[in-house]
Amino acid sequence: MSVEILDGSTVRSFVEDEGAFNSSVDGRFAALDADHDGLLTYAEMADELMSLRVLEKHFGVDEAVAAPEELAGLYRSLFARFDRDGSGKVDRQEFRAEMKEVMLAVANGLGFLPVQMVVEEGSFLKVAVDRELGQLAKAA
Repeated sequence: MSVEILDGSTVRSFVEDEGAFNSSVDGRFAALDADHDGLLTYAEMADELMSLRVLEKHFGVDEAVAAPEELAGLYRSLFARFDRDGSGKVDRQEFRAEMKEVMLAVANGLGFLPVQMVVEEGSFLKVAVDRELGQLAKAA
């Protein structure tokens, strides 16, 4: 993890750079595709979905606010967002499209004022920050 300064334009610029964005998203897709069939099942995506910490309430500590069956339903509905054609599997294009929507939502949420944020190494936000820093270094 590292502390970085970013704003919505950092993320938006990354998403708009199709080559960089698709390369990063495709890398994550390949890492999740355990059987290398070019499709992601719920089982292959489950850990990734659960890492989103959708119920985090207090500084990284989850509170038991939902029954296990409610959590399972929540994660299934997140998977359904990726599985746009309802086939039960997520192909690379579906994964790219949903990640693009997610990242643009993050960009909109960040807005235009810089914020200091802790980001995980290898995360899409870290890749976006590193890409921006690389561009600034080339311009200097």
